Amino acid sequence: MKVLLLICTVIFIGIIIIPYTFAEQNKSLPKILDENYTVEQFVAEGIPNSPTTMTFLGDDILVLQRYDGIVRLVRDGVLQPEPVLDVSVAKDGERGMLGITSDGSKVYVYFTAADSDAGKAIENRIYRYDWDGKKLVNPELLKTLPSDNYYHNGGAMTSFGGQTYAVIGDNGNYGRLQNRDADWKNDTSVILRIDPPGKHYAMGIRNSFGLTVDPITGNLWDTENGDDSNDEINLVPENFNSGWIEITGITKNQTLIDSLPKYGDFVYSNPEFVWEKPVCTTGIAFSTSEKFAQTDRVFVGDCNNGNLYRFNLNEQRTGFVFNSPDLQDSTLNIGESNEEVLFGTGFGAITDVEEGPDGFLYIVSLSNGKIYRIIPKEFAPMSESKGDYAPGGFEIIVYLGIILVISGVAIYFIRKSLRTRK
Repeated sequence: MKVLLLICTVIFIGIIIIPYTFAEQNKSLPKILDENYTVEQFVAEGIPNSPTTMTFLGDDILVLQRYDGIVRLVRDGVLQPEPVLDVSVAKDGERGMLGITSDGSKVYVYFTAADSDAGKAIENRIYRYDWDGKKLVNPELLKTLPSDNYYHNGGAMTSFGGQTYAVIGDNGNYGRLQNRDADWKNDTSVILRIDPPGKHYAMGIRNSFGLTVDPITGNLWDTENGDDSNDEINLVPENFNSGWIEITGITKNQTLIDSLPKYGDFVYSNPEFVWEKPVCTTGIAFSTSEKFAQTDRVFVGDCNNGNLYRFNLNEQRTGFVFNSPDLQDSTLNIGESNEEVLFGTGFGAITDVEEGPDGFLYIVSLSNGKIYRIIPKEFAPMSESKGDYAPGGFEIIVYLGIILVISGVAIYFIRKSLRTRK
């Protein structure tokens, strides 16, 4: 009888403690405020050395490790042990492995080259590689860019329609490309055509960690970091002047706009959205997936607060529409609520937002060292009601397996006990 009581106790503990343990692990996950969606940690292992940006190659993911110059492969949700690329990068300030994008089997990597691992910065470089399924091979240097200062090196890249773009901030330079009437170093504060190469696409950008193309319209968009105020989301037409250093945020001062030094054919226009208090905007992505059901929205991450924002596009997909009176001026002023545009919280320092080939949304967190995936609840392994825990498929299998093993052992000892008593 004592053996039977012990076995029942073990089974009870297993049934109670195991899901509780999973639930405790789940508390560390970010939170999605839209009740139709949930979030999961896509890669079980953490990504070491501060992941910055990622790109999809089919179902595979390549992700950058900012501080050690390594590119890692995630295959079938598992972080592979061997790097697919290892280069020497500077790691001070905003330098390091900064950006990655792909076009077919061509992969573009933007990093601050150094004379040795974590050594003295040489310059920013953009290489094109071939992906052979295991490694990044056949490196070709496409562009060198200044890295005179450890800040405002940019690094975001995107590819669309056979064109690859990259963005660099001012890097501490203040000349014509920063709307000052003086000569200074070229190739700063600009969006560049990288492959095929071409003239500057945009100018007057203080710094940016987010660049993407609306796949419906083909329009380029970026996020831009302000100084002490005015982080921005911008629709970026060709020959766009973002206004830095003379203009940040939204202005109605036409005299100020007209006074900008003329540089080529570049034309200033106001941003589509502004945070008066900086949040350090980063990744930006559009959804094209019908099953994700967000094709009229754009998603933006921030680094300061770990928030993920969702904006409703207008019919022309050239700006946003808001219901809140506070946001009718397209500015979130200090003291105003961000409830209408807030989609998720608790992501840590978001550095990239991407749509995956499965149609779901992927988030890279530099501070958490993780890749998260946002999915509609109808596609989650187990439905989730508010406040309840929904374990992933792998966790369910492990849980059931443990219960089956415990049950099998219990049955064995019960039968053995009965035979002994006979």
